[in-house]
Amino acid sequence: MREIFRKLLPDHDSIRRHEWLRPIQHLLHHPNLWHLHRRSVAGGVAIGLFCGMIPGPLQMISAALLAILFRVNLPVAAFTTFYTNPFTIVPLYLLAYKIGLVVSGTSNATSVPEFPEVHWLEWFGEVWGWLMTLGKPLLIGLPILAIGLAIAGYIAVRLVWRGVVVWKWSKRHAR
Repeated sequence: MREIFRKLLPDHDSIRRHEWLRPIQHLLHHPNLWHLHRRSVAGGVAIGLFCGMIPGPLQMISAALLAILFRVNLPVAAFTTFYTNPFTIVPLYLLAYKIGLVVSGTSNATSVPEFPEVHWLEWFGEVWGWLMTLGKPLLIGLPILAIGLAIAGYIAVRLVWRGVVVWKWSKRHAR
């Protein structure tokens, strides 16, 4: 499992030496920010899944700041935010809206406002306007969905990591 992540992630020294990161370079020295072990990677995935539900371009920045705060794997946290993209954001926000309807007990909003036809150059403004029509149920559903995804991601990584370790132990023992 570690080998897969090592191939995908950049070298932590190259990230620490980046000129834009000089003002916060002293915060990037904790070993958990870069080491690939089950707790650090699971925490990074959880933070990335949580921050992926933040609207707008602040997802990676907030994931990096929370990874530094909680001392979990920083590149994994930032990379995991990419699960939200122009193709997945609308279904995820619709799910959050439906969760918000159920939790808030709002029954007067029985149908979701129709998604506008979007030209690819103006997609952000159109999607933002559509989101604003969703209102209170979306504001309630987004944090609930984000927390649920974070918990599910953390548990899934811990279970898969443990399963791979047990499988490798049994394979080694059989030899």
